[in-house]
Amino acid sequence: MTSHDDSGLLPEVIVYEGEFIGDDEPQSALGPEPSAAGRRAARRIAHAAATAARFTVARTLPGLRNAWALTVHWAALRYMTGDEIRRRIVKKQFDHFTERRDDAVTARNTTLKQMSKLVDKAAEDGLSGPEKNRLRDLGTEADRRRNGLAVLNAMPFAPDQPTAEQISRWRGTRGAVRFTCVVVPALGALVTVTVTAPVSALITGPALLGGGWWLSRHPIPLTTRPVPAELLIPELDAPADYQLDEPRSTADGQDTSAEQRPADSADPTTAEQVPGSLADARTSEQAAAVLAEAVRAEGRDLAEVAKAVEEPWGWSFYLRFATGTPDELNKDDIYKALITRLRLRRNGLLIEGDPDAGDSAFVRALLRDPFAPDVVGPLPYRPPLSMSIVDAADFGVAMDGTPLVFSVAGLMLLMVADSGGGKSGVMLALAEAVTACRDAVAFNLDPVGTGVGALGEAITLSACMDDELIQDVLDFLLALCSARARQRARYGWGNKWRVSEEHPAIVVFTDEWPQLSDEAKAKLVRALLLGRKEAVWFEAGSQFGTRDYLGQAIGPKLSARLLGACRRVDVTELLGGGAIAEGYRADLLQAATHTQVNDAGQIYAQGLPGMPNRPIRYQVREVTDAQAAQLGAERAAAGLPDLTHTLTEAGLWQQYQNLLTRCRADSAPPPEPPAILLTLREAFRAEQDPDALTVAQLAEHLIADDADRWSRWDDRADRLAMIGRRLRKALTDAGVELSSTRLRHLSGEPTGYLLADVKAALQAFS
Repeated sequence: MTSHDDSGLLPEVIVYEGEFIGDDEPQSALGPEPSAAGRRAARRIAHAAATAARFTVARTLPGLRNAWALTVHWAALRYMTGDEIRRRIVKKQFDHFTERRDDAVTARNTTLKQMSKLVDKAAEDGLSGPEKNRLRDLGTEADRRRNGLAVLNAMPFAPDQPTAEQISRWRGTRGAVRFTCVVVPALGALVTVTVTAPVSALITGPALLGGGWWLSRHPIPLTTRPVPAELLIPELDAPADYQLDEPRSTADGQDTSAEQRPADSADPTTAEQVPGSLADARTSEQAAAVLAEAVRAEGRDLAEVAKAVEEPWGWSFYLRFATGTPDELNKDDIYKALITRLRLRRNGLLIEGDPDAGDSAFVRALLRDPFAPDVVGPLPYRPPLSMSIVDAADFGVAMDGTPLVFSVAGLMLLMVADSGGGKSGVMLALAEAVTACRDAVAFNLDPVGTGVGALGEAITLSACMDDELIQDVLDFLLALCSARARQRARYGWGNKWRVSEEHPAIVVFTDEWPQLSDEAKAKLVRALLLGRKEAVWFEAGSQFGTRDYLGQAIGPKLSARLLGACRRVDVTELLGGGAIAEGYRADLLQAATHTQVNDAGQIYAQGLPGMPNRPIRYQVREVTDAQAAQLGAERAAAGLPDLTHTLTEAGLWQQYQNLLTRCRADSAPPPEPPAILLTLREAFRAEQDPDALTVAQLAEHLIADDADRWSRWDDRADRLAMIGRRLRKALTDAGVELSSTRLRHLSGEPTGYLLADVKAALQAFS
C-alpha cells in the first residue's frame, strides 16, 4: 500500500490494495462460514418450533375463543332467559309492595307499644293532662294505622308486566355495567401487569395456554339456565294472556329467535323443548338435559352428562364435573332441591361417587319401584343339607340387577333398622340359608321376641325372652371358643377353625341387641371378639347402631354392616362421617307400617364377602312365615348337623344337653285351657260380657253345650244347686282356680261367677 500528495489543496488519497471476491464465493465479515450440518440443524429447529407453534395454536385458540365467548355470554347476561329477567323486574315491584305492608305493620306496632306504656303508667301512677291528650292522639293514630294496614292487606298484588323492549333494555344496561366495571378493568390490569413486568408473562402465558387447551377439549355450552328457585314464587308468575318470545342461544353465544331461524336448518336435538321433569322425558337426550339443567341450577359446575340410560325403574346417569365434587349433590339442601326440580319422590334419587374417577358420579332417578316381584324373583329352593356354610347363597338383588350373593362363613354381622325396616326378615333370610347347610347349625337368641323361630325345629337351639337363659347360652359359647382355640393348637389347624360335618360352625342369630341386659351385652361383645376364628359367628340385629344402645362402640368394628330404614346418626356411626355424602342414604328409606310395605327389606351394605362396597340399594328376598315353617319341618325331618363329636371333644357335651333341655322346656307350647273354662267364657261373650253371670244363666249355656251332662237335674227342685255343685267340681278336676261368689247386687243374692275371675283363669293358661 502507497500514498502520495498531488496537491496541497486536495485531501490525501488513500489507496487500498486487495482482491475482489465474486458473489459465487461469499465470505462472512463476522467469522468463518458455518458448516452444512449446522445449517441443517438450524432448519430442523426452526421447523420444529413452527410445528409446535401451529400445534399449540390449533389446540388452544378454539379454547381461548370459547373463553371469550363465555365471558361475553356472562357479561351480556345471555344465560338469563327473558322470563327470569321479567321475574326479576316484577320481584322489585313485589319487594316494594311487601315493604309497604311491613312498614305499616311496624308503624302500627310502634304506636301500640307507646299506648301500652302510657296505659301501664296510668294504672300505676296516673296520667297528667298532656299525657292523657297524648294517649288519645295515639289511639286515633292506632286506629288510622290499623285501617290503613287493613286496606293494604286487602289490596292484591297487581304488577306492571315489562314489555320485550324493557327486558332487552334491562339486559343491555346491566351488560354494559358488567363490561365496564368487570371485563374492561380485568383486561386492562392483565395488559398493564404484562407490560410493566414482562416476567409475569411466564405465569400468565402458560395459564392462558393451559386454559385454552382444556377448553378446546371441554367446551362449555353457552345455554340459558333454568329460572332460580327463589324466583319461582306464585306472585311472580306471568298472567295467562302474557306473551314473551324467548330468545335461544346459539353455539357462539348469539341470540336468535325461533322466527328468525330457518325451519329446514334447525337441529332437531337442540330445537327440541326440554321437558319439565324426568317423568316427561321420552329420550335419553331429553332426560340428560333435564338432569343437567337441575344440577346447574343448584350452582354445581357440571361438565357433562356423559351417559343416560332408561331403566325399568327410571333413569340412570353418569355425570362428570368440571370443578367441585359429586359428593356435594348429597348435601341436604341440594339433594332436596334436586328432588323438587326433577319431580321425584322423597328418596327417589341415589347418588354414588365413582370410586375410579373423583370427578364423576352415578345418579339413579327412581320413577317406579326398582324391586318389582319379577325383578327380585322367588325364593330359591335349597334342599336339606345341600350346602356348605362356605358356599355363596343368593339372598336378593341390587337395583341395577346385580344379584346379592355372598357366603355367611366368617361373618360377624350387624343389621340396623327401625321397627318395620325389615330387620327380622333379613335375619330370617340368612337363617334360612344356614339351616340348609350340612356343616353349620343355627342358634336363636332374642330377649323380647322369637327371633328366627319361624324356622321351627330347623333351629338347633333357641333361647328367647329369658335373660338368664340367654346369658347361660352366651357363657356356653364363650367356653366353646376357648376350648376350640386349644383344639386348633393341638390339631395344628392354624389361625382358624376348619369347618366340617364333624366340626360344624355355629351361627348365632341375636335379635334386638339393645334389649339385652348389661351383663348379656358384655358377654355378647366378648363373643364377637373371640368367635370368628373358632367358627362361632354372630348375626345381630338392632333398631339402633350407636354406642349408647349397643353398650360399646363395637358396631363399626364388625366385618359386615347392613342398614335398613334408620337414623342418619346410625349411618355415620357404622359407616363413617362421610357415608351420607358418598350416597349411603339409609336415612331416606321408609319403614313398613301395618298396611304398607314401603321399603322394608331394602338395605345398604358394607363388608359382605364378594360384594363391592358401593352405596347401592339391595332388596333382600322375603321368607314368609309359611315358607319358613315348611322348610323348617322338612330340614328337621331330614336331620340337622350333629354337634355330638365336636362338643364331646371340647368337653361341653353335657353342658350343652342341659341348655338344650332348658330351651326346649322354655319353648314348649302353653297348655290348652280346659273345655269347661272355655264354655264359661263363651257364655259371657254370648251375654255381651256382663260383669257377672248367675248359675241359672250359665246353666242355659252349659246345657246347650252338653245337654246329656247338664240337664240330668231338670225334674228336681234343687236343679240349680246341683248344677252349681257339679260346675265347681268340674273346674277343680280340670285344675282351674275359679271360685263362685254371691252376687249381692242382684235380688235374692244368687250365686254366680265374675267375668274378671274367668279372664284371670284363662290368663293362667297362656
